[in-house]
Amino acid sequence: MKVLIVEDDLNLQQQLCHGLTNEGYQCQSANDGLEGYYQASEYSYDLAIIDIGLPKINGIELISRLRKDGSQMPILILTARGGWKAKVEGLESGADDYMEKPFHIEELVARSRALLRRITGHTTQLILGPITLDTESQKVTLSEQPIELTAFEYKILEYMMRRPKEVISKTRLTEYLYDQDFDRDSNVVEVLVARLRKKFSIQEGFNPIITLRGRGYQFNAAS
Repeated sequence: MKVLIVEDDLNLQQQLCHGLTNEGYQCQSANDGLEGYYQASEYSYDLAIIDIGLPKINGIELISRLRKDGSQMPILILTARGGWKAKVEGLESGADDYMEKPFHIEELVARSRALLRRITGHTTQLILGPITLDTESQKVTLSEQPIELTAFEYKILEYMMRRPKEVISKTRLTEYLYDQDFDRDSNVVEVLVARLRKKFSIQEGFNPIITLRGRGYQFNAAS
């Protein structure tokens, strides 16, 4: 899972990144509201953790802009502001959860996991057509037959199975797999998709990953 942290306190920002990275998350950071808006608009994230007291534009305005743009990304507010009025303001702007500073990193990680489960429908098993993917064991079967995948093949498959029939661009997949400074002209995504298709081809006539020329890929287990 990729997390965007929008926090102007650099020490706290590093603490959050360190704690979440230790739990297996990929983290990117922004130091102010405008940078956070750019990052969230240009790149794909599974969760955002946003401070309210940000320079340039505050967290409430940032969240409101993202929601007006149609972003459905889960958002957790992290702020020093207390009281029920501040909480209501944050939630009404479009946030999904709210934590006050100071906090324990263990609670933040637990809330992040719970939020991802609730918002994205995280389950132990993803079952689409003849494909079953177990997110805990990271095992994949096709018509109950095990399919051996590399780490990157598995990540692409899980990402696409969580977004069935959604058009996903090659750039979006590349950003999900790698840091944002990765060469986006690389053909690595095409190679990984081709390898997945080859492994699915053991079931004759089955091709769940559709290429939409000029647009990207679409996962449809009924294909």
